[in-house]
Amino acid sequence: MSIGKQVRTKINSVKSTQKITNAMEKVAASKMRAAQKLMELSKPYAEKIRQVVGHVARSHSEYRHPYLIGRESIKRVGYIVVSSDRGLCGGLNSQLFRDVVLAMREWSRKSVKVDLCVMGKKADAFFGRMGANVVAKIDQLGDKPKVETLVKAVTVMLDSFDRGEIDAIYIAHNVFVNTMVQQPIISQLLPLPEVGIEQEVSTGHWDYLYEPNARGLLDKLLVRYIEMQVYQGVADNLACEQCARMMAMRSATDNAKDMIEELSRIYNKARQAAITQEIAEIVSGAEAV
Repeated sequence: MSIGKQVRTKINSVKSTQKITNAMEKVAASKMRAAQKLMELSKPYAEKIRQVVGHVARSHSEYRHPYLIGRESIKRVGYIVVSSDRGLCGGLNSQLFRDVVLAMREWSRKSVKVDLCVMGKKADAFFGRMGANVVAKIDQLGDKPKVETLVKAVTVMLDSFDRGEIDAIYIAHNVFVNTMVQQPIISQLLPLPEVGIEQEVSTGHWDYLYEPNARGLLDKLLVRYIEMQVYQGVADNLACEQCARMMAMRSATDNAKDMIEELSRIYNKARQAAITQEIAEIVSGAEAV
């Protein structure tokens, strides 16, 4: 019965794992609803500030902010990569990292250097192993990230852009489509895409009274806009993380159930074979007597 004992031990081990994955699925489902709410609450502000930036930039034609002007030659670019702090969320991080690596290789073929600002332990660990040039990093974002915690990392990239050390800044994160689908995306932050700004400007004209002046307002507003876009990316990625973890734990729980059923069949077969053998030995002994 040694085989049966080993199988019973394995079944008990799988059952313990199943309880853990089932509990993690329920926790992820609860956090997913909170993360989706946070994502939905931040969207109206992000959309409105995009509209205001578009109107202010267009209405003050005599001043063109450096964030709105593309560089003639690109020698170095920066990427803000948003990932999770924890694993057990399927291929959520790996798919995003793959797209970033492909983009980095494309820039490398053009002899363009890449600086990285990583958000989340998984991105820090991955690109650290790659030997990438990580100029800023932040982790422990928590379930309710705040703009204040992201400002320092974002400021490093913005300062480099202001000094002319970086010619373009991109952000890479996952976008929440639905509970089953999370899509990695890489979008340009700086210089601000003209198409994105044009789309936010209606046919009407807004007349502004600037206090103290339009230039100072636009400078502050554009920095706030960039910070908000990064925050929205973090909020989207957090919702994607919880959805992916919930689905991964549900799949693990189902796989554990299938494994328990298979192991139970193996155990029953081994037990039946052992009983049959004992009966045969008893019958053989009786016939010998």
